[in-house]
Amino acid sequence: MTRRFTIASQTLLLAALVLAIASAQTYGQSAAAAFDACVGDCDGNGQVTVEELVAGVNIALDSLPLDTCPGFDSDDDGRVSIDEIVRAVGYALNRCPVKATPTFTATEAVLTETPTATATATVPPLPTPTETPIPTVPVHFCDLPGSVQTTANGLVVIPGGPASAPDLRFLHLPVGFCAHFFANIGNTRQLRFAPGGELFVASPTAVTTGGGPRGLRSIMVLPDDDHDGVADTPLTFMSGLPSTQGLLFTGGFLYYQRGTKIMRVPYATGDRTPSGSSEQVADITIYSSQLHWPKTLDVADDGTIYVGNGGEQGETCTIMHPFRGGILKLDGSPGGTPVAKGFRNPISVRCSRGHNLCFAVELARDYSATQDGREKLVPIRPGDDWGHPCCATKDVPYPDIAPVPNCSAVASENNSFVIGHTPFDLDFETGQWPAPWNQRVYVPLHGAYGTWDGARVVAIELDPATGQLLPGSDLGGESSGSMLDFATGWAGGPLLHGRPAVVAFASDGRLFLGNDNNGDIIWIAPMGL
Repeated sequence: MTRRFTIASQTLLLAALVLAIASAQTYGQSAAAAFDACVGDCDGNGQVTVEELVAGVNIALDSLPLDTCPGFDSDDDGRVSIDEIVRAVGYALNRCPVKATPTFTATEAVLTETPTATATATVPPLPTPTETPIPTVPVHFCDLPGSVQTTANGLVVIPGGPASAPDLRFLHLPVGFCAHFFANIGNTRQLRFAPGGELFVASPTAVTTGGGPRGLRSIMVLPDDDHDGVADTPLTFMSGLPSTQGLLFTGGFLYYQRGTKIMRVPYATGDRTPSGSSEQVADITIYSSQLHWPKTLDVADDGTIYVGNGGEQGETCTIMHPFRGGILKLDGSPGGTPVAKGFRNPISVRCSRGHNLCFAVELARDYSATQDGREKLVPIRPGDDWGHPCCATKDVPYPDIAPVPNCSAVASENNSFVIGHTPFDLDFETGQWPAPWNQRVYVPLHGAYGTWDGARVVAIELDPATGQLLPGSDLGGESSGSMLDFATGWAGGPLLHGRPAVVAFASDGRLFLGNDNNGDIIWIAPMGL
């Protein structure tokens, strides 16, 4: 509004000056002769300048006080009239009159005016005010150049975007959503948003079952300062981290994984390099897996930080069933305190907001689909045992284990997936999306190795009263119950598009999706967002 008011005032000012100059052409020398006082001469130096004319017009417009230049108020009526502006312009064009100087002869006093050469002042042209063009900003994210919109009439690609962006038309999204390329970071294994909105990415090089290439041994920062929907130049926040995955911003710190250790470094909003020294929070060595080394973490509403710890495929089922793969909490003890056990590979830990609930994704025993095995998405609760390596689920022992284990105390899951579909991460939509896609947990399925069978993103409904996940499964061959397929297109064909791996919702409502196989990071949004 300030810019528009200034432009309007300048326009009115110019109009007044043009009118005044036109009138002054006829006013001319007669005006100078008719008035002894020089209207518009603010500083009394015998001339009227362009700056003084501008001041006079602004006084007339009530944009400046009269005491800025009392010389414009020739009749002392407390205001500046158009007639006074016209007279001031006349003096600017033809110079101010010189007051008569008395001279005397021997016989009589005669008042004579000292002769002066007539000069015409050339007033430089006033600049024409122009408003700096303001770039047109799309109203919705899906209108940004490069967006691929899914409409009732088919796909619509908004022209523009980076030339290096992948073709996202392979994606199948619900009508009313779009996808947009954001960045490419090799072996993207974790996405987390900093308090200021920058996307942080964990890019390890240590061997994983996913086998993602081009890792950077680093935690990367992906800002989008120009808000074009594409990350600016990637920045290295911290390097020398071959075994890093878990990231968490809380309490003025960035928590991160360095091998078996959970570290933290002071973090203030806007930091794109560490602002202090790192310190060790815990060294989780209760059990260390060379393959299932990732340790993801999150913080509950009550401030408790939970960390996942991987077990092994070939663990032996024993009556004592010690803690190996499971969930721990960071409570100041050197290695954390066990909370729940019976996990093979708790690849992701996330907490929702409002109900003090946290959840873990469990990648269960490989090749156990014919033995009632299933991948799981489960709540984190103290004392729970989720069965590995003895039981597929509650009351269902693996048939190749002898003696037959007692599985009656194993916790029962509400959400399960086909072995090999490989749920890899989760995050929560908080109400900015339209129904039926709002208030759900979004889970990327990595798909079966070598075929990507089952690779997709599913959305599971939450109970609004309790925050718990409503029952849903794809064990019957397709998503059912509270589970809906949201994004597909990775499975089948020549496997050119990588595999969905990790997700994070931005505070603006966009869902960011990372691909550890080809490094692409995209975002998905409803078209009205």
